[in-house]
Amino acid sequence: GLRTIPSLSQFRRLRYLWINNNKIQDLTFLTKNYYLTELYLNNNELTDISGALKHLCSLQILFLHNNELKRLGKTVKELKGMISLQSLNLFQNPLAYDPDYRLYVIYSLPSVQLLDRKLVTQRERESALHLYNPKRAWVTQSIAFGKRVDTSLETTVGSSRCTQPARRPIMPSGIYNTQRKTYIFRVPFEDPKDAVLVRATTRSLMEFSSVDWNKVATCQERRLKNKPEEPSEKLTVQFR
Repeated sequence: GLRTIPSLSQFRRLRYLWINNNKIQDLTFLTKNYYLTELYLNNNELTDISGALKHLCSLQILFLHNNELKRLGKTVKELKGMISLQSLNLFQNPLAYDPDYRLYVIYSLPSVQLLDRKLVTQRERESALHLYNPKRAWVTQSIAFGKRVDTSLETTVGSSRCTQPARRPIMPSGIYNTQRKTYIFRVPFEDPKDAVLVRATTRSLMEFSSVDWNKVATCQERRLKNKPEEPSEKLTVQFR
């Protein structure tokens, strides 16, 4: 039934704190507890956490579910500095009813692995990137430097399962750059694997050669025949 808590600044190295199941509305008592790694604030009466938690950069677990947090943007902004945050609960707050709530949190807090007791999947991360940063998602697909995604060719509909035949890569429309001899694509690939394939087959061939000039006779040495002729060795490396 606690409504207020005195300052905990004297406990500078406090790491674990359970103050759930109270009636707390203010978090100013945590201004000096930089070492906190686990904080349990669920089942309280918090309406705003702005300016109260952003200094807790070592926090790994934060439970804020079943409170009265309403502003999703302000709440997520407060948590952005927590680069070590792995487990976060925000369900049973008014802000959790936002239709894009989960994807927004996943995009804004990339370190979170477990959100609302549910593991964050790679597909959710990709969807969040496409929704909130489509330009970056387009670049990641078009240059094929992102992680390759393991996608199944099987589609489940109800209880029946059908296997789709392998399809050819859909080439996006683009402009051919005559100087670089490459295509500048305008439309992102549907599948990152297609980008990898097209990139591998269209990139120009690069070649580097090196010679040990200490073993090559100069013109004067050749004339004076002071140094025996040795066949020059050239090392050539080619790659796409």
